[in-house]
Amino acid sequence: MNLKMIFVRSWGQLGMKYNIFTLGELVTIKYGKNQKKVQSEDGTIPIYGTGGLMGYATDALYDKPSVLIGRKGTINKVHYVNHPFWTVDTLFYTEVNEKLVIPKYLYYLMSLLDLGSYNEGTTIPSLRTETLNRLEFGIPDLDYQEKVLSMLEPIDKKIKLNNEINNNLEQQAMAIFKSWFIDYEPYNRTVPNNWVEYKLSDFLPVITGKKNANVSSSIGTYPFFSCSQDITWTNEYSFEGNAILVAGNGDFNVKFYNGKFEAYQRTYVLIPHNPRFSAWLFYAVKYNLNKITAAARGSVIKFITKGNLENFSFYAPLNLDDFDVIDQFTAINNIITSNREENACLSDLRDILLPKLMSGELDVSDIDI
Repeated sequence: MNLKMIFVRSWGQLGMKYNIFTLGELVTIKYGKNQKKVQSEDGTIPIYGTGGLMGYATDALYDKPSVLIGRKGTINKVHYVNHPFWTVDTLFYTEVNEKLVIPKYLYYLMSLLDLGSYNEGTTIPSLRTETLNRLEFGIPDLDYQEKVLSMLEPIDKKIKLNNEINNNLEQQAMAIFKSWFIDYEPYNRTVPNNWVEYKLSDFLPVITGKKNANVSSSIGTYPFFSCSQDITWTNEYSFEGNAILVAGNGDFNVKFYNGKFEAYQRTYVLIPHNPRFSAWLFYAVKYNLNKITAAARGSVIKFITKGNLENFSFYAPLNLDDFDVIDQFTAINNIITSNREENACLSDLRDILLPKLMSGELDVSDIDI
């Protein structure tokens, strides 16, 4: 069933006014451009690819609200930006006809599409402008669009705020770690006599994940951790505990999670013997990740071994039981976890409301904004 049929049926039943437009009538789809001439360490304008942020530019390709659509590679998600930006040539951006549709409303509407089903690539997933331009959408008047957005945008704003708080908390934790365990600021910048050199293996075993990537899904009961920054889901689990997850190859990164979960074969699972040390050791690994991965092997895809993690060494007090600084990291991670759980609930709520609002099943015409 196409979008036109869905919206005609539901809105027709509610007696609501709508018009059918093709995407080509709502937007002008534009190609991204090579970023090499504008990319700079001094740039402030984000450069986006299908995988997300790629760097910063000195000039903007477009400076109005826009819906971004993958052209090659990751094509199953759309993104919304409302600030000046640059997109590379694997990512379309759109010039939106705001007389017909509010850009953020179009973003929500297009997020309901399975764009992967329109793939026309053979080796690399691809979308063509000709196919995209023919897509049809039922569009209400601008006043009704504003009312729908008044229901959805506060949820996204709260999610964004929680993410910003979490980023700030992580930066604070990293600063605390650096002060105590790198610069030794409380001890006149020298290692105290009652501190000793530990190896990471003194606190935990380094275990590899159990599963192939084919067990992951967009839905499921338990998180599935891979080498990607993103988290997917599965209905199986092999691990339970207060864990540190380290990507073993590719995009080296480190995450923390407490509970039941599954992990990819090239992801290292670190569950400390003493849960009290989990958050502290997470920041020890996170702060020193570049140092740990400096010994990575491989000519095409870099990878680290269990030994790289097991033999990572650092100084800490001989008597850790009375070292209260460790508990500051736990307190910070507890707040971060709480915010993430709230975001998961908010995302579920938004995902329930979104199709009902877009189809007209939930009528917001009487709402005052």
